Amino acid sequence: MANDDAVNLMRIEVMYAPAPHELHHTVVQLPAPATLGQALAMCDWWLAMPSEHRQALQAGVWSRACEHDALLRDGDRVELYRPLRVDPKEARRQRYRRDGLRRAPRSAGAG
Repeated sequence: MANDDAVNLMRIEVMYAPAPHELHHTVVQLPAPATLGQALAMCDWWLAMPSEHRQALQAGVWSRACEHDALLRDGDRVELYRPLRVDPKEARRQRYRRDGLRRAPRSAGAG
């Protein structure tokens, strides 16, 4: 017979890319119900960050911004988003000025 405690555990992935080509990925198991903040508190790298740095990051679940009190479901992916350094529209303008041509749009099937 299965242990009731194991049945109530949720598997949550927590991801953060502090820099390009660098990724912190942690899988935590929490008893249901659990919040985004509780999932972050299970990550050593999150706790090791300076408080000012943690406050500058936006958190989300499956690419949707959420508060730390948001309830999670089994299998959710918690993500931390760095602040943008350059507005994406301005970056496109700068590339256009530099390259002098537009990049071809990606087709719907490209991936």
